Amino acid sequence: MNNDFTRYYLDIRRKQKRETLLWSLGLVVLYLGAGTLAEFNLYTVWISLPHFFDYLAQIIPVLHWQVLFADVHTKGSLHYWGYRLPIQLPLIWDTVQMALAATMISVLAASVLAFLAAANTNTPAALRLIIRTSVAFLRTMPELAWAVMFVMAFGIGMFPGFLTLALHTVGSLTKMFYEALESASNQPVRGLRACGAGTLQCMRFGLWPQVKPIFLSYSFMRLEINFRLSTILGLVGAGGIGQELMTNIKLDQYDQISMTLLLIILVVAALDALSGTLRKWVVEGKK
Repeated sequence: MNNDFTRYYLDIRRKQKRETLLWSLGLVVLYLGAGTLAEFNLYTVWISLPHFFDYLAQIIPVLHWQVLFADVHTKGSLHYWGYRLPIQLPLIWDTVQMALAATMISVLAASVLAFLAAANTNTPAALRLIIRTSVAFLRTMPELAWAVMFVMAFGIGMFPGFLTLALHTVGSLTKMFYEALESASNQPVRGLRACGAGTLQCMRFGLWPQVKPIFLSYSFMRLEINFRLSTILGLVGAGGIGQELMTNIKLDQYDQISMTLLLIILVVAALDALSGTLRKWVVEGKK
């Protein structure tokens, strides 16, 4: 008996090692092929890496300790560096609002579509195919392409940015949500059905408690992504702090580029901390 088990164990181990080796070789070949097509070269990276920091060095503000707290007209002071804060702070707030509004409405829409698109919710196959194809189109279209179309239709402002973020977010979140639903355990659903529960009750009490933390994590992550995306959408006039950033880049106002980037980094860090706290509060309960 021990000899049979040992032989079986060794056969399994040999099979695992063989599959690991084959997969590793396949990935190496794929990486080399993709790297060749992408013109990836470690030597080029090594000799060009110092130049990567040249632009960062240009946007670092020049501050002087002697006049650090002087008025707004004195070069080298904090007031001189942040003289556009009265303009930038409202734009940051507008960007947060745009990202928040787009994320909230997209989460609601994606949650409904995900339950309809999941394979384990008894949705008709034709409806599943239509929903999956539609959301694939929404997330495949580049955000800048959506933004250009909406700016041409509605003009420059926040509304084109909101529509762009909302459509792309629905496409992305629906896919992640229905994959989470399909990965959930089916045992609670079978138990509820055995007790006479209907389809909606099975979804509410069998699937939703399992996927709620995942939905929340994806939603908070997408909020951060939408805020960062909104800075890029300013390139085509979709409003928010992105428009301010692109204007400063075009005018070579390096000190204001650094101030705008600093504000964006601070807001992203605050959103990350807030999302972690909210997720813990919702999932684990307030303590």
